[in-house]
Amino acid sequence: MNTIHTTHPTYTFSPTHTPIHHATPGDILCFKTYDCFTNRLLPPNATYENTPSLPGNPLTGPVSISGATPGDLLKIEILTITPGPTGIVIVGPKSGCLRDQFPERKIRRVPITDKEIQFTPQIRLPLRPMIGTIGVAPAGEDIPSVTPSSHGGNMDCTKITEGSTLYLPVLIPGALLSMGDVHAAMGDGEVEDCGLEIEAHVTIRVDVIHTDTIHTPTVTWPLLETQDAWISIASRDTVDEAWQAADRQMFEFLTNQVGIDPYEAGMLLTLTGDLAFCQTVNPKLTARMEFPKAVTAQYGFHKLTRS
Repeated sequence: MNTIHTTHPTYTFSPTHTPIHHATPGDILCFKTYDCFTNRLLPPNATYENTPSLPGNPLTGPVSISGATPGDLLKIEILTITPGPTGIVIVGPKSGCLRDQFPERKIRRVPITDKEIQFTPQIRLPLRPMIGTIGVAPAGEDIPSVTPSSHGGNMDCTKITEGSTLYLPVLIPGALLSMGDVHAAMGDGEVEDCGLEIEAHVTIRVDVIHTDTIHTPTVTWPLLETQDAWISIASRDTVDEAWQAADRQMFEFLTNQVGIDPYEAGMLLTLTGDLAFCQTVNPKLTARMEFPKAVTAQYGFHKLTRS
């Protein structure tokens, strides 16, 4: 297993970044990641005012994957997420739905054990680690690490966690995979602009699904596979655009990949599809549509690649 260190964090997904590691399909990689504040708020007396100002969401990477070419899919199996010992949660007057309720910014440093979050001495919360930002380089202009789009990025999807598999479209040769912004816990929507932000070690397995081995046409947006569901993820400028894109992407998956009749697919979406918001606070908003594998299995569809 190769370890990808935080030595030179980046703050954009870019086709011009130099890879800090070259991987081959099937490799297992461990990404060490900063929290979204580049760990600068971890010291007990640290504040926004007395620490250096930095962009949000530092990325570890990028990693180039040999053989990945535009039109392919990068397959990322998330094996383990090991959070650090302390998480950061913040509310304040400049962000989040309830910003008018918080006249001053308050930071809480929250201890983590291997099983739970010690929110206060009396209040315990379940540990639910997930990757907030993960993506590949775009083919065009740089994209800030805080912005989600078709390349992945700052999707803040709670389902991108241990045991899930993320498929991202390869947009440039080598893909250039980067990640960061892990949360020890976060509610769907991230309504107050913050999860429990934490440094972490993320272990993944990478692979490449070539165009000629996938059910056509190729998926051109983030697709997530969990034990029980296929999930389309869409990031757009408005709430309506985001949820409608997630719905349309799942419809395309069901009709083009699974091979379901369009009318049946529409009926099944409204009967069994679950729509949720991943985050509502980033430069683009992110929604997801979850569709049960139990249904696609009945159509003989069990995996993304052809048998």
